[in-house]
Amino acid sequence: MAMLILLILLIAFAIIGVPLAFAIGASCITYIQASAPNFMSMIPQRIWNGAFSELMIAMPLFMLAGELMNVGGMTQRLMDFCTELLRPINGGLGEVNVVASMIFGGISGSSVADTSALGSIEIPAMIDAGYPEGTATGVTVASSTMGMIIPPSTPMIVYSMISGGSVGALFMAGAIPGILIGLTQLALVYILSVKNGWHPKKEKFDGERFKKRILGGLPALLLPLFIIICVSFGVCTASESAGVAVLYSMLVGFLIYKELTWKQVWEALKKSFISSSSIMIIIGFTTIFTWVLTMQGVPKLVADFFMALNMPAYGIALIFVIMILIIGTFIDVSPAILLLTPILLPVMNGYGFSTLQFGAMMITGLAIGLVTPPVGMCLNACNKINGMPVIEIFKHALPYIICNIIVLIAISVWAPLTTWLPSLLGYSLY
Repeated sequence: MAMLILLILLIAFAIIGVPLAFAIGASCITYIQASAPNFMSMIPQRIWNGAFSELMIAMPLFMLAGELMNVGGMTQRLMDFCTELLRPINGGLGEVNVVASMIFGGISGSSVADTSALGSIEIPAMIDAGYPEGTATGVTVASSTMGMIIPPSTPMIVYSMISGGSVGALFMAGAIPGILIGLTQLALVYILSVKNGWHPKKEKFDGERFKKRILGGLPALLLPLFIIICVSFGVCTASESAGVAVLYSMLVGFLIYKELTWKQVWEALKKSFISSSSIMIIIGFTTIFTWVLTMQGVPKLVADFFMALNMPAYGIALIFVIMILIIGTFIDVSPAILLLTPILLPVMNGYGFSTLQFGAMMITGLAIGLVTPPVGMCLNACNKINGMPVIEIFKHALPYIICNIIVLIAISVWAPLTTWLPSLLGYSLY
């Protein structure tokens, strides 16, 4: 009965508009005060322990690297690089949009940052090139979902903290799903471009322009490669690689592109501080929630229920996929990971799914939630860029989101898509 009251309070607080972190905290404090008041003194310690983690240092640093990359000129060079590389292909800037998101995701680790940074450049450019505004916004928000799947990934760091999985292994588990989403979206852009005549203007090859843009984009490409290699092969930790990413972004912005200013650095610091601190607060309060669930034996009850169903493993996987997609439409990524992982991971392990496979499933599914109403953080970020209604953006993004869903189902029923690469590098799957 007490657990029911806890859940009712949580839902009620969320409905009336209380920020999720405080809705979770208030409902848990009310529950503890009513059922076990002696534990009230442990709440501050639990909140502190939840947010106090070496892994959490990486999250604000990756966010800061993405901000510095955008204001320091790396984003525009990345767009120029992709444009030159894909110039001969039908689809033009649509293809550029997807490829740029794949690369940018390897730096910022954030889909919302991808939408905000690249969308302000890509959407006007695609419209000028003859794309309908709806298509330009749809491709932008849908392709940005790769930002939190392709390594490095901020949500993967959060999942690692809760599940105990290796950050490097989780990065590798998300690499193939992220690339598959990019390839399927590229194929769809190509098909629709051929059908509707969205072709780039055929321009005479300019060797000097090609050389300038390719060389200009190389510094932006080296950063994600450095991060992936260092973390995956144990050269440095995720936090250390994030610190190097910040330093690298500043050096490139100041010394190579010469577009970064100290005022922009200060603004980037403020944005990163606000974004990461809000996630830290959510993590701290969600720790109390998971502690309460564990004390009441909820994860074991859920695991026993699903194990008693005696369903085939793929059936359980598909049930959880639907659950993740539904929850992702109402709850942001980090709190959803913190709430779902302690409950669902033991069930998945019991059915033979590795921690890495479930992590890839979780992140890929929740990424779709970023482009589906009503929460849809990427939809809201895109709305701020061009003012198009959120529902209209979603309608135009839907064909490309289907690519994500196809990949999500594939990685849910065929483990090697997420486990082959980590196994090749010698990582444990659990």
